Amino acid sequence: MPMEQRGVDTIPEEERTSGPRDLVSILLGSNLCLGVIVFGWLPPSFGLGWWASVSSIVVGTLAGTALTAPLALISLRTATNLSTSSGAQFGVRGRLVGSVVGLLLALGYTALTVWIGGDVMVGALGRLIGLPANGVSYGVVYGLLAAATVAGAVYGYRVLLAMSRVLAVGMTALLVLGVIAYAPHFTTDALPEAGGYLLGGFWPTWLLATVAAGLSGPIAFITLLGDYTRYISPARHTSRRVLHATWLGLILGLLVPQLFGTFTSYAARAALDYAGPLVDASPAWYLVPLLLAASAGSVGNAGLMLYSMGLDLDAILPRASRARATYTVAVVATICVFVGHYASTAQDAMTSFVLLLTAVGTPWAVITLIGFARCRGVYDADALQVFNRRARGGIYWYRSGWNIPATVSWALGAAVGLLAVSLPSYEGPLLPLTGGVDCSFLLSGLVGGVAYVLLTVGESDAARERAATDTESVAALTVTAEN
Repeated sequence: MPMEQRGVDTIPEEERTSGPRDLVSILLGSNLCLGVIVFGWLPPSFGLGWWASVSSIVVGTLAGTALTAPLALISLRTATNLSTSSGAQFGVRGRLVGSVVGLLLALGYTALTVWIGGDVMVGALGRLIGLPANGVSYGVVYGLLAAATVAGAVYGYRVLLAMSRVLAVGMTALLVLGVIAYAPHFTTDALPEAGGYLLGGFWPTWLLATVAAGLSGPIAFITLLGDYTRYISPARHTSRRVLHATWLGLILGLLVPQLFGTFTSYAARAALDYAGPLVDASPAWYLVPLLLAASAGSVGNAGLMLYSMGLDLDAILPRASRARATYTVAVVATICVFVGHYASTAQDAMTSFVLLLTAVGTPWAVITLIGFARCRGVYDADALQVFNRRARGGIYWYRSGWNIPATVSWALGAAVGLLAVSLPSYEGPLLPLTGGVDCSFLLSGLVGGVAYVLLTVGESDAARERAATDTESVAALTVTAEN
């Protein structure tokens, strides 16, 4: 299969040969991995019982999917990735906000996937062949996972899609075997080793789990969905079918692995750590399937994240090729894996990461969706590529390539979110206003969205898009290349 040559440029119609089934396959197959499974461990580690943990994950996932899924329709219309598409709202240079947010999201999830997958592999190999759990072993395993991940990411979308189709079937079978393996020791009681409710009470802890474990899953895809739907043709597939496929892919692809993580957390009594107890509680016959799940699943998921990181860096540095950008971010992600392994506890690192990125990413997603509704899904695909061509002008040029109201609105929303967040090592000054409950994502999205609407009163994206279809307007908005 040839290496993908496309970066964040517009995908020609003849190359847009994917369909809704492919979207479901890639969202399901790539998420059946330990990097997603481990999020199901967070609610039990917070001190919640089985039913409270399940409800927090389900409610958070459904709410997050309702917000995130419509973003898939944007790249269906623009034929480029979402951060580039957001130039319609933020400006062709201002869309760097989305590129940076997407880069950070994918970087964190790539490192987390390789980190958790590598830890389980070392533990399983230790029981199977006596591999010592030392720095050399972890280094070799992390390196092998990173190398395999880079190979898939560099070859691009078609290879990752083929891999996801295989993983959707293979990983489902391995997880079914896992339920059988861990079922004899399953309990619905809260784990006493967790030390009670993390935030001192049921509802604050449940809401934290809803955001950290449930909502964070769909939010991780706010800049990723367009990487796949840009290869789907709106001439052959309706928006409704694509939206339904996105809902199905996200809900199944997140709930199945996370609920498996919750189930195995109680069965393995994994209160303070997940990887170690998961391996220790595994019956001998399941060690090889567990090893396969840790390796293959991690490569599939991290490969998809790394692919997105390469696109986002390519969008930030147009002179860099997608392959070169992918190699660069792979090195950074691998460094983050080692930092996470040696310098952080899993619970604190995961909780802090998802809450911070959710607070920063949600207002960007809300503003982008408001813009999509305003222009009724009509975009000037050529004008979106101005920055990538190192040019200037066009209907999304705004002021020197930045739409100031949109950028300010995002910054306000993100700032409020960071001031209202509750982390293991930090509590925002706005937290007392919400009764000590972390509502950072709600506040960030609300403030960002309201600010954008108020600051752009009288500004009609739809009118600007209609002007782009007018011959005289197009002639007046010619793009001139920079020297």
